[in-house]
Amino acid sequence: MSNGTIFSKIIKGEVLADIVYQDEYITAFRDMLPQAPVHILIVPNLQIKTLNDVVDGDTHLLGRILMAAVGIAKNIGIAEDGYRLVMNCNKHGGQEVYHIHLHLLGGKPLGSILGA
Repeated sequence: MSNGTIFSKIIKGEVLADIVYQDEYITAFRDMLPQAPVHILIVPNLQIKTLNDVVDGDTHLLGRILMAAVGIAKNIGIAEDGYRLVMNCNKHGGQEVYHIHLHLLGGKPLGSILGA
C-alpha cells in the first residue's frame, strides 16, 4: 500500500468508499461516521495538509471544491432547504485527517454552528 492519508488511499481506490463524485482534481465521498443525514467529504486529489499550506496556485483547486459542493448539494436534493460547508484547520480547529477537506452537511435543520 502507498504512503499517504486515508483520503489519498480512497482517491487511488486502495480503500473502498461511497464515492459520489470524482474528476481529475477532486474526489467526494460519504463520511463513514456521518454527523448529519447527508455528510459528504470533498477532497482535492492532491494532498495539501492544512489550509495553512494553501498557496496562491491552489486558488483554482479551492474554487473547484466549492463548486463541487454546490453541484452535489443540488444533485442530492438538499440545496433548496440548505446545507452547511465546514473546513477544519489543525488540532484546535478539529482537523483529524491532515489532507484538506470540505464537509458538506445537510438533510435536516443543523442548528447553531457551535451548538451554543
